[in-house]
Amino acid sequence: MPNLNTNFNRDIARDIARIYCTLSLMGIEALSKLLVPMKFQKGDFILSEGEVCRAMYYVSRGMVRQYYYKNGKDVTEHFSFEGHICFCIESFLEQEPSRIIVEALENTTVYALPYEAWHVSMLQNNEMELLYRKILEHALISSQEHADSQRFENAQERYERLLNTFPEIVLRAPMLHVASFLQMTPETLSRVRSVLNKEKKSAQ
Repeated sequence: MPNLNTNFNRDIARDIARIYCTLSLMGIEALSKLLVPMKFQKGDFILSEGEVCRAMYYVSRGMVRQYYYKNGKDVTEHFSFEGHICFCIESFLEQEPSRIIVEALENTTVYALPYEAWHVSMLQNNEMELLYRKILEHALISSQEHADSQRFENAQERYERLLNTFPEIVLRAPMLHVASFLQMTPETLSRVRSVLNKEKKSAQ
């Protein structure tokens, strides 16, 4: 009888390959062996402040938030949901304690890609090295795009970009966290949403 966990891991490996980097059957098999399924309840911490980020996490179900504390307030840095990989870049690469916290906003299932196992696999399989690089490139580009949005766009433009690019975040994440992610107060976000709703109604 086939091992169901192994089959699920292969399915997840294929999903990751479709998103980030085409892999051969051998590459899919190598990736599937790295994946560690983990489940979290809403409100659970996937990574706490001061812990070392020892894995990348592919979200197969649910939504997670990355945030940190500044002047006593939590600041949302990133959201990840189905089909996205979540990790704290600096802590993961340096294997040092993280200042970023990763929290499950919903009941969430992730597949961990452990740091040590992945680095061993990269020595044995060039495809794993290529996939690793592609994931890092994707994360860095995404981070740069978000930083540029904060620098160069006004509040309404930032919200419209998020709405057009990642509507799942607006639909599923608490507005308090969305406002923090967009670097605006909840009141400003409420005004922006009100203006856009009025514009939408007048255009109909």
